[in-house]
Amino acid sequence: MTISPDEVRREVSELSLLFEISQTLDRSMDLRDALGSVLKAIARHTGMLRGTLTLLNRNTSEISILAAHGLSDKQLERGRYKQGEGVTGRVIETGRAMVIPRVSEEPLFLNRTRARNLPREEISFICVPIKIGNEVNGALSVDCLFADSVILDEDMRLLTIIASMVAQAVRLRREIEEERERLLEENTRLSEELRERFRPTNMIGNSSAIQAVYNMIAQVAKSDATVLIRGESGVGKELVAHAIHYNSLRSMKPFIRVNCAALPESVIESELFGHEKGAFTGAIAQRKGRFELAQGGTIFLDEIGDLSPTTQIRLLRVLQEREFERVGGAETLRVDVRVLAATNRDLESLMPTSQFRQDLYYRLNVFPIHIPPLRERRTDILLLADYFVEKYGKLTNKSVRRISTSAIDMITRYHWPGNVRELENSIERAVLLTNDDVVHGHHLPPTLQTAEATGTIVSNTLQESLDSLERDMIIEALKNARGNKTKAAKALGLTERIMGLRVDKHAILPKQYRTPAARKHTP
Repeated sequence: MTISPDEVRREVSELSLLFEISQTLDRSMDLRDALGSVLKAIARHTGMLRGTLTLLNRNTSEISILAAHGLSDKQLERGRYKQGEGVTGRVIETGRAMVIPRVSEEPLFLNRTRARNLPREEISFICVPIKIGNEVNGALSVDCLFADSVILDEDMRLLTIIASMVAQAVRLRREIEEERERLLEENTRLSEELRERFRPTNMIGNSSAIQAVYNMIAQVAKSDATVLIRGESGVGKELVAHAIHYNSLRSMKPFIRVNCAALPESVIESELFGHEKGAFTGAIAQRKGRFELAQGGTIFLDEIGDLSPTTQIRLLRVLQEREFERVGGAETLRVDVRVLAATNRDLESLMPTSQFRQDLYYRLNVFPIHIPPLRERRTDILLLADYFVEKYGKLTNKSVRRISTSAIDMITRYHWPGNVRELENSIERAVLLTNDDVVHGHHLPPTLQTAEATGTIVSNTLQESLDSLERDMIIEALKNARGNKTKAAKALGLTERIMGLRVDKHAILPKQYRTPAARKHTP
């Protein structure tokens, strides 16, 4: 059979188009971008006037235009269909291509985009499905000038091939996107697991500041690095030291704590390094020091900034050589001990005056951890307060159920110069004082109740203050009565009418204090 020159040119043009589309789909991962370039290539190689690529949303069953050629933004927006609606909807519903020689003679052709600028009888329309396996995901459609059935069939064949290439690109990008989402979800899940896994069980807090401390503990715990824990008094430096030790490879070995500030200078060397019998008056027997007792484990030197210069020299040798002699002894002892140190002092300012040795500072400061003060992690205050309420409630055999609104306000506004230790002492006092299973504001220490301490200097009039107190008391009564105005009125010694007037006056909504069960049975 003889092939005409026109057929040869058509085949060459088709191959050139398919090659260009293949390169376009391989070049860009942005599907919308790539498909727009594909439609432009089709327009250059064929007689296409306009072209659209529509995708089906499986959740809404809506068909919308993802990419187009020859349409304005408004026309794109109008091009929406349901499955079975119009030619495009029918093709996606049935999965079979449609060729419309003259759109003027096809009732299914809706012209939803209203983009025709030629007489309808001069326009042909071809629409082919985009399939991934047996599933129809969209359609590729083109407008072209009216042509005979042979040419339209050839165009449909070419578009079917292009639709198959587009389907593979859609499938590939969908798989990549799904894999990306899966990896992101997996990364989030693993991050949460690691956060929980390495979160010390002896510490409480979810703020970003304390999370950073948790991360540093997790990083250093498994090593033998010397750690210098810094922070104000009462922030929980010893808890961090415990967390490092019990998450380390030495967790089954001793954890020995030494408060350097609590020991007199005359006995601190004996406490740290031990002494031989007769080394000094009162040394009636040989005694092991804290370093020997910590063999294989961890020694925690609290308040390291209070060590005397003489003791600092001996400590430096232990850190460098891991060896020492007992007081009054000549035998050199070697130890395998991890050193954790803590201080609330500014060691850098002590070095110029020789109060703290520079070489010892650098030996200790291998891995510094700074614990932020409580005022810098306010989101942790209520978590800690609830924990201490539960702790001291059990110790005192009291069932303290909650902290009142006024007490919460005082706790969250106070600047806590004594940090967590001060908060714990305040809650312990409040639990001891309460008699109605609720921690109220008047149970807290006086320091929390002063305007200067809380930063709440009163600028209201007497009447405004009285109204505020009245509102707080009504809210507390409603909370205790689970939103029941009658019970709350009785507890406050008010009539139901007066209670109703007061509730309206202060714009209080009693129903928000009802329990789910109470709301369910409310008529």
